[in-house]
Amino acid sequence: MSEQSLVFYTNPMSRGGIAQWMLEEVGEPYDIRVVEYGEPMKSDDYRAINPMGKVPAIVHDGRIVTEVAAICAYLADAFPEAGLAPAPADRADYYRWLFFAAGPVEAAVSTRACGFEPSEENQRMLGFGTLETTLDTLAGAVRGRRYIAGDRFSAADVYAGSHIGWGMQFGTIDERPEFVDYWNGLKDRPARLAADRFMREAMERAERS
Repeated sequence: MSEQSLVFYTNPMSRGGIAQWMLEEVGEPYDIRVVEYGEPMKSDDYRAINPMGKVPAIVHDGRIVTEVAAICAYLADAFPEAGLAPAPADRADYYRWLFFAAGPVEAAVSTRACGFEPSEENQRMLGFGTLETTLDTLAGAVRGRRYIAGDRFSAADVYAGSHIGWGMQFGTIDERPEFVDYWNGLKDRPARLAADRFMREAMERAERS
């Protein structure tokens, strides 16, 4: 086990669930600091960690990492014994789909959820073009495949899989057969279930308080 410190700042109602799934896959001990929305998340103390005043963030042995995809990629490299990134020579698909999910997928889904439909001119300016094209591309990436970036589970599956699973759950991503099959192969991983359990229990405690 590593002797380095690893602190995870999150809120159960956030994308922190993705980072926590990744932390559970890594298997190293970490401390959880739940940051409440509002003043605590915008406080000077927390902004010293993330000036955006958003979660999640990690502090690993004094090094700060924010942005969920960056956290996933960082943890895969910081703890190579967990086997969550392909060998450097085999990372083309890994980087491609990890950051495709972090860029076009998240932007396209969020834009539609906010009620904005880009015009044809907007589509040329936006990296994702249209939601339909973005989801067609994502569906092609997982069609007939257990994992998105090769024959082994990786951090790219944590990130892309989370967006697909949540998107189908909340109706922001179509329940296409490709997405259903891919998510079914990921959703029962013990690390994901552990992260999901923390989120549900934290939400239940908040409701009781």
